[in-house]
Amino acid sequence: MKLYYKPGACSLASHIVLNELGADFELEKVDTATKRTESGADFLEVNPNGYVPALELKSGDILIEGASILQYLADQTPSSTLAPANGTLERARLQQHLNFVASELHKAFGPFFSGRDLSAEEREVAVANVGKKLSNFENILSDGRNYLLGGDFSVADAYLFVVTNWTNFVGIDLGTWPNVQAFLKRAAARPAVQASLKAEGLLN
Repeated sequence: MKLYYKPGACSLASHIVLNELGADFELEKVDTATKRTESGADFLEVNPNGYVPALELKSGDILIEGASILQYLADQTPSSTLAPANGTLERARLQQHLNFVASELHKAFGPFFSGRDLSAEEREVAVANVGKKLSNFENILSDGRNYLLGGDFSVADAYLFVVTNWTNFVGIDLGTWPNVQAFLKRAAARPAVQASLKAEGLLN
């Protein structure tokens, strides 16, 4: 398999899951501005939408959209506990979390990555919007669970870790959300997360 990625982007979640599984895979960095890959290929031929992640399977098929890739990878090794079995309530809970990260929390960071400086007022509004989304996970984690579904790290946790970690890059203090802050530290300590961060040049 080959994962097309951009360092620190949402593709990092797929990278983490590949490492959690001990999968055999290659990495190819993508410049999403020029739409060229590290090897010089036209990334639009891989994913016409022009964004990461994209996963090239051994068959040559291409999967896109992070939530789909994450679940596909987990389902290849059901014993990994990265995703509950299809058709179960717990699987629906997993999809609930994945959808909320993708459609709410991930998108809330959009203004910070727009390519222009935010005014003080715009930044205040953007920070408040991110905070509102983080509060959803603060509430879920408030019962003392380690991860979103309980004791086991799942693909939803990989995605939540990546997006929540963006607070470090945009200057949002997680002190208001202590359970989320503890989750971030807990997830960051996982060997697969450490290996992925190092491979993407995000950790010395």
